Amino acid sequence: MNEKDNMNRYYELTDETIEFDGHTLHRIVCTESFRNVLKGTYGGFIEGYKNLKGTAWVDGAAKVYNGAVVSGQALVAGHACVNRYAYISDRAVVDGNAYVSGNSVLIGGDVCIYGSVIVRSSSRFRLDIIGSANIGGDAVIESSYDYIVFKNWWSSGRYFTWTRSNDMWRVGCFYGTGKELIAKAYKDSEVSGREYERVVKYVEAIKKVNKPTIFQRLKKLFCTTYDLCVN
Repeated sequence: MNEKDNMNRYYELTDETIEFDGHTLHRIVCTESFRNVLKGTYGGFIEGYKNLKGTAWVDGAAKVYNGAVVSGQALVAGHACVNRYAYISDRAVVDGNAYVSGNSVLIGGDVCIYGSVIVRSSSRFRLDIIGSANIGGDAVIESSYDYIVFKNWWSSGRYFTWTRSNDMWRVGCFYGTGKELIAKAYKDSEVSGREYERVVKYVEAIKKVNKPTIFQRLKKLFCTTYDLCVN
């Protein structure tokens, strides 16, 4: 516990350790109050100082190890696991029982990953999840082919996300199927119902495409035409 690669760190490794996935992890403790973390607060588990940088924090029973890095103002909390050189940055949040793994994975911006989501990549090509994606439930993300982030331009301006593996939609506090989303939207207003229905029908059309390259071309065409997608 004599690593000094982070001279301005605001936490220390404690003597409390666990053996997890073949790695020895140390619980961390805050040594200097920052943001909303108070001095003396015990956090989650990391393998070493190289795992946690900036003013990022690992909380609860979360675990970061095996070359993974959490930086910026990012938060890994709950029982989430981040490993195998995955990189979490900016204001991203990984929470719940989420599992993030792979040296080509980058999660940043204001992305929120939670629930039992699995984000993994063994590819030499980067899997970047950035911007305002909100991915929950039991979704599995292995490429940019597996999710789409849209922007509600007709009213709230908020972002909403569809995930391919479980065919579910996250819109604010709503989480459900496309059919349920349309029904709820029409209850809010005719305009909202019509626009959400258009987006859901678009996804219904392209989700049958099995080739990622064609899928991406169709997505780009739709996004360019209607200025809805942001990833």
